Amino acid sequence: MIELPEQLIRLGAQAASKDDAIRQVAALLAGAGNTDPAYLQGMLARETQANTYLGSGIAIPHGTPDTRHLIHRTGIAVLQLPQGVSWGEGGEQVRLVVGIAAASDEHLDILRRLTRVLSDDDLVERLSTTRSPADLQEALTGTRPPAAAPAAATASLPFSAQVTLPNPLGMHARPGTALAGLVRKLGARVRLTRHDSSQSADALRLMEILSLGLTRGTTFTVSADSESALRAVTDAIRAGLGDDLSAPAPQAGSAARTARAPEWQPTQVGATIEGVPAADGLVIGETRQYAARELNVTDQPGDPGEAARQLDSALTDARGELDTLISRTRAQYGEDKAAIFAAHQELLADEGVVQDAVNLILDGHGAAWAYQRVTQDRISQLQKLDDPTLAARAADLSDVQRRVLRRLLGLGEESEYVGGPAILLAADLTPSDTARLGPDALLGFVTAQGGPTSHTAIIARGLGLPAVVAAGTGLLDVPDGTPAILDGSAGRLYLNPSEADLQSARDRQGVLNAERDRARAARHEPGATRDGTPVEIAANINRAADAASALDAGAQGVGLMRTEFLFLERDSVPSEDEQEREYRAMAQAMQGRPLIIRTLDIGGDKEVPYLGLEREDNSFLGLRGIRLCFERPDLFMPQLRAIARVAKDHPNVHVMFPMISTLEDFRRARAILDGVREELGTGRIPLGVMIEVPSAALLAPLLAAEVDFFSVGTNDLTQYTLAMDRLHPQLARQTDAMHPAVLQLIKLTVDAAEAHGKWVGVCGGAAGDEVGALILTGLGVRELSVSPPQIPAVKAALRQHDLTELRDLAARALTQPNAEAVRALLRP
Repeated sequence: MIELPEQLIRLGAQAASKDDAIRQVAALLAGAGNTDPAYLQGMLARETQANTYLGSGIAIPHGTPDTRHLIHRTGIAVLQLPQGVSWGEGGEQVRLVVGIAAASDEHLDILRRLTRVLSDDDLVERLSTTRSPADLQEALTGTRPPAAAPAAATASLPFSAQVTLPNPLGMHARPGTALAGLVRKLGARVRLTRHDSSQSADALRLMEILSLGLTRGTTFTVSADSESALRAVTDAIRAGLGDDLSAPAPQAGSAARTARAPEWQPTQVGATIEGVPAADGLVIGETRQYAARELNVTDQPGDPGEAARQLDSALTDARGELDTLISRTRAQYGEDKAAIFAAHQELLADEGVVQDAVNLILDGHGAAWAYQRVTQDRISQLQKLDDPTLAARAADLSDVQRRVLRRLLGLGEESEYVGGPAILLAADLTPSDTARLGPDALLGFVTAQGGPTSHTAIIARGLGLPAVVAAGTGLLDVPDGTPAILDGSAGRLYLNPSEADLQSARDRQGVLNAERDRARAARHEPGATRDGTPVEIAANINRAADAASALDAGAQGVGLMRTEFLFLERDSVPSEDEQEREYRAMAQAMQGRPLIIRTLDIGGDKEVPYLGLEREDNSFLGLRGIRLCFERPDLFMPQLRAIARVAKDHPNVHVMFPMISTLEDFRRARAILDGVREELGTGRIPLGVMIEVPSAALLAPLLAAEVDFFSVGTNDLTQYTLAMDRLHPQLARQTDAMHPAVLQLIKLTVDAAEAHGKWVGVCGGAAGDEVGALILTGLGVRELSVSPPQIPAVKAALRQHDLTELRDLAARALTQPNAEAVRALLRP
């Protein structure tokens, strides 16, 4: 938030001319340490380029982009001229001069507030004559802050060290996002400088980081404002910022994936289009050209304040869209795919982009034109990078650009794809296109441009869609409806194949799909080991709409309904009636199969902005799960009433409390639910707790006497056991639930449950991991709740082993030194 201390306000001043007024307001900024005195020249130069008169007697002088480096700290200064001063050739009289020195996107907040002032003539008059600085402080900052001496500006970063980038794919969007997030969390100032070009980047600005073009082996300097920040950042970079450093580096002239010698080839086709393999698979179908709607952006100058409001609104809406997309992608395809769109949020929030766009708005340009101009410049810079992996990030910025421009142009969402599943041909696809179209609309796709390490290709692999990229512009001349065979493994699209080749391709598909089809064919058989020991395979889902696909995948019930998604995918709290409808629809869809509803689990990595929760430095250790529900009965009680109403009619409903860490937590939550049941006349509801905190596992012998079941959340149990944040850029890859310490806690939980005749399930990520499913079953877990696409494979894996064999495997796993050794037990 912008602060406006009294020493940056001068009331009752006089100015002989516009230049004199600018010199006075510039002196205020320099005297407070916000700017170097030389910033005045930039403010004067700006007036020769564009009139900074805003309207209603207010002017907003500010520097030129090339003098931005003279800003030490964002701030504004106000010069009140009750008698006025002539401003511009039109003779406008200015009575309030608001000097702006903005080193970040706080321009937007200033302009939003000035827009409100401009629309109130009485307020403008009062501010132009008031003798109280507090009036100006309130109007321009929204508060009346006490006067405070400004902190001394830091002109340079005194601590530095050299590092060599270890990432196989270079400093691409995801490690860049992790770096920016780490620096932001540290509250530090950090810059990266290449040795071979002296080009540097602010570590908070993802676009600047990417534009450095840092590849594996590049040596650069990290500079920071504190020794502790320097150590944290350099350690993170050397650890790979979350990347797998053991992965092979891309070969020169390619982009990590090369065409393999085809294992199958047709003998008679009309034409063959070759590209670079991006995702494996063989499909047969007709082609369909796809082109995103063209965005026609023209410059429409207008009121700068209104243009800033439009840009701010578009950025906010785009962030909301990405929040929803991240939640949906995480639930359907996993955290690694969701991280792609988290990187998009970082691009969206890039301070340099926003600042440059606002500078163009202040020069009189329209919001859409300014944003397109600024982002297009950066897209062009990325496309020119020598490293293909880094150049491919231009598609990510293009995706973000389209998302914002659609909002600015009033176009809303992209139009829906019309037509049945086809082999899509396109100049290029954005990650959002790929995630939005998905397997229901696509058999696979081929693009003229793009690269196999692009986020579009990563999503395609996650969706199981064969894909070929960089196939050339001739691809765009292929008519719709052309019969084709797409071989993603070989990087080839075969057009107009003969009937014999079509049959040959079908035969090949049969071979490739045999194992998958066998698993899918048996998906509705009960989960069990080879010797018949039952293991219930349930689904983790978010909404009632997901139930049908879960059942079709072979789910024997719902082991985890994540109710927080009812809160995450909207901008207001769902009412009790809305929640009841959702839970009732889910219970009915399960047709008597178990439905475990987890009460609200907000906090940690799941934030709900509209709830107004205070941000916590250690959110995973703060108010989350049941702790938040205790603090917010306005959220907890309506949810419990909604669940109890449904359970009254559907005995398959179970309730599960998250983040139980003490026996008192459980008893308190149970007492609240019992009170709700009595109020509504609902009978007993099977009640369980999540085992995701080590203390809960250690207390399992006591809890087991009072609960009906346990469900282990391996994601959180692992991070709390190993004291490693599962979202931490350096540590996330080490948070493996197969670590013997985690397995020991699960075994303790199982033993306690069995002693009291209770059962244990697992609803964390380890349940859907083949190694995890086998070892957990050997430990005594009798329910595995996984994402629906994983159900057939998990059932198939269990059918290949006897329980005795799995018990021996689990016993050996408990004696291993680390997770890698545990996983090695199942390697051939």
